[in-house]
Amino acid sequence: MSEEEGDFAGLKVMVIDDSKTIRRTAESLLKKAGCEVLTATDGFEALSIIAEERPDLIFVDIMMPRLDGYQTCALIKHNEEFADTPVIMLSSKDGLFDRARGRIVGSEQYLTKPFTKEELLGAIRSHAEKQSA
Repeated sequence: MSEEEGDFAGLKVMVIDDSKTIRRTAESLLKKAGCEVLTATDGFEALSIIAEERPDLIFVDIMMPRLDGYQTCALIKHNEEFADTPVIMLSSKDGLFDRARGRIVGSEQYLTKPFTKEELLGAIRSHAEKQSA
């Protein structure tokens, strides 16, 4: 199944990553798919944006300064307003421990970096479908 431009029009997606390259790559791919994209460089910056902008889906890098991805995900999931917002962990490590820890703090999925366009959009599709179902 091919990706049509604008498949996810109106979907607000947040990308939290301290790597400018990852943020730019994800932002470019997501915008082409029609998403509105919010970005943050770490968990602290992200939390205020999440509270204000209320994204539909959040991608969060695990390894970040100040507040890492696990802590950020846990804070999002412990807030009643955002507990149902899908959080997808991003990591350059593909270990079983990392995946399990991501599940423990409430993340819905785990993508290994570098991710492909198909992986990124596939993750959005599976969670967008669950939310609209």
